[in-house]
Amino acid sequence: MTTFTLAPPLLLALAVALDLLLGDPPRLPHPVRAIGAAYAGCDRLADRWGGRGRAFGAACVVAVTVANAGVVLLLTRLPAAGWVCGVYFAWAGLALGQLLREGRRAARFLEQNKVEAARDVVAGLVSRDVSVLDADGLWRALAESVAENANDAFVAPLFWLALGGPAGLWAYKAVSTADSMWGYRTPRYARLGNFAARADDVLAWLPARLTVAAMWLAARLCGFGKDVAFADVRRDAKKSASPNAGWPMAAAAWLCGAGMGGEAVYFGVRVRKPAMGPVGQRWNAARYRCLGRLVLLSGLIVAMTIIVITGLIPQC
Repeated sequence: MTTFTLAPPLLLALAVALDLLLGDPPRLPHPVRAIGAAYAGCDRLADRWGGRGRAFGAACVVAVTVANAGVVLLLTRLPAAGWVCGVYFAWAGLALGQLLREGRRAARFLEQNKVEAARDVVAGLVSRDVSVLDADGLWRALAESVAENANDAFVAPLFWLALGGPAGLWAYKAVSTADSMWGYRTPRYARLGNFAARADDVLAWLPARLTVAAMWLAARLCGFGKDVAFADVRRDAKKSASPNAGWPMAAAAWLCGAGMGGEAVYFGVRVRKPAMGPVGQRWNAARYRCLGRLVLLSGLIVAMTIIVITGLIPQC
């Protein structure tokens, strides 16, 4: 039987190129929607059975992850069409191109003082309630989302694509999607989403730190952030409740010279996120363009590094 045999460096390069050039696969079914639907069904079952405990949540995440990876593995081993499926699943699992496109669109609206139009775009990028945000709040929410997703939407999926092929990538995406849907410390999800949050912390731990290293190098190559002390980044990163999310956010805040954190509303609950970056410095069009360059270049640095390393490893 013909199996998916594209060499990993070629697969990685194709996936990165398609992501940056085309963004999300246009007019094609996106696997994340199926994963989200599966977790939504589990959520309804939890309500029906009264099973919002940790064990049920863990069982759901494991079942969806195994099923997701299994389907991808089977499809990438189809005769003749396996290599097409492999490229598609690798491409669909990366989202840097789409993230930067949507970020630029929101930034243009904010520059033009079209706050409501910007609000609609930012709402699609963040999980917080944006209806209460003014222009400054939208700039900050946009910057936080783009910085955090430099890892979540690109570096971490690419890392697991390199280690486990398309099936490995989509196993990670299944866990990450569970965390994005259930990983909130609210009465509804505090127990149900506990396993998802912890599993995502483990899987994204190393990629988050690779992201920061790449951001640091990217800033030096672009000639900004030279006066930033890494101790400031490390101190602010540790303020975050997440062991991973704070790292790219703190690095972006300090390197681009604008603060992150403050009050935000999630599912009707008001929380105060820890302050990161220089105090009192607000995001604006110029600082956001700096962030866009930082995220793009750091993503390319990580991609090139991973592609080179996989090329040096003998293929079985």
